[in-house]
Amino acid sequence: MKDSNKQLLWWLGALVLGVVLGLLHISAVDAVCNFLATVYTRLFQFLAVPTVALAILTTLISFGRQRSTRRIFTRTITYTLLTTFTAALVGLGMYLLINPEPIPQEMLANGGKTIETGETFYDHIISVIPNNIIQPLLSGNVLSILIIAIAFGLAISFMPDSDRKTVLVNGIQGLQEVFFILIKALIRTLPLGILAFAQQLSAQIAGGVILGSLGRWAAVILIGNLIQFAVVLPLYLLARGLNPLKVLKAMGPAVMMALFTKSSAATLPVTLSSAENRLGVNPKVSRFVLPICTTINMNGCAAFILVTSLFVMRCGGIELSLAQMFLWLLIAVFSAVGNAGVPMGCFFLTLSLMTGIGAPVEVMGMILPIYTIVDMVETAENVWSDSCVCAMTDKDLSKDPDLA
Repeated sequence: MKDSNKQLLWWLGALVLGVVLGLLHISAVDAVCNFLATVYTRLFQFLAVPTVALAILTTLISFGRQRSTRRIFTRTITYTLLTTFTAALVGLGMYLLINPEPIPQEMLANGGKTIETGETFYDHIISVIPNNIIQPLLSGNVLSILIIAIAFGLAISFMPDSDRKTVLVNGIQGLQEVFFILIKALIRTLPLGILAFAQQLSAQIAGGVILGSLGRWAAVILIGNLIQFAVVLPLYLLARGLNPLKVLKAMGPAVMMALFTKSSAATLPVTLSSAENRLGVNPKVSRFVLPICTTINMNGCAAFILVTSLFVMRCGGIELSLAQMFLWLLIAVFSAVGNAGVPMGCFFLTLSLMTGIGAPVEVMGMILPIYTIVDMVETAENVWSDSCVCAMTDKDLSKDPDLA
């Protein structure tokens, strides 16, 4: 908690300083901050795609080993997909309702370059189906890379146990750890990046146009999270015969800790303790369900990926049909489920998707200064959703003699 609070103070301090520097309009400072923002954008792009692909790969590999508790696992996955899909659907509904205006293209680093999209829904699907393993990596086609990662992850998970499988899995996990270390190093220096992006944002407000666009984007994210938290998830609990207020009261410490730590993994000990000692969940259920949910149950992440992707594409001149939006909803859901243990995972995953289609990723830099607030709310929602999935699974299996 102390480290998290210290990090938050650094980020907020960098945000405030960046805003002040942007308002001063000092040409030398503007040049330095533009340089730093470009450097951080390139570093984000460098780390994003391989990190996300490795996260999906290792997630599917580890799940392939879970055979002895199939009933719990099946219900956990079912409830996770249902709640995550609903969260993304709520996000899409709020996006269509609030309809955030794009940031003026002359204020983007691409000089107003738009992306032409005349393809059909059929063409869009075909374009992401890989026809070889090398081309998606060379072209940066992130959706194709995700498909390859899913296919390889499932294939490795069903390989018979052997020394070759062990070596292969250890190698993949070792490579993932290398990228995690690189990301942690980047995050340690992130106050410098936040300062640069905040300075750019402050200098480019231009009569409130950008602020209005980002404000509407933030409203879509935050209101969508609130609806999922206070309406949708309680309805799921009621449908399974559970009292939402009772569950929330019992899991309150975990939800509050998630709000301030911005980490479902760091909150896991408190979530387990609250579920078993305050809510009365069977430990055989909670100790299986909650670690899995911490890894894959990302309600807030799915909504963030979808809404932010649609917003960034709109800023790049891409207007999607409703059918294409629904395709991106599915992409957001399955990307969020595979987003295992990646620091700032939602941000990196969205960045990698936008990089792959050539959308203006500088918009992600404008989002970064306020991302920490969004991340706090999303993490609290994720832990609340984990708690709901755990409670529903426990209720479903309460009469199972194997769990007595």
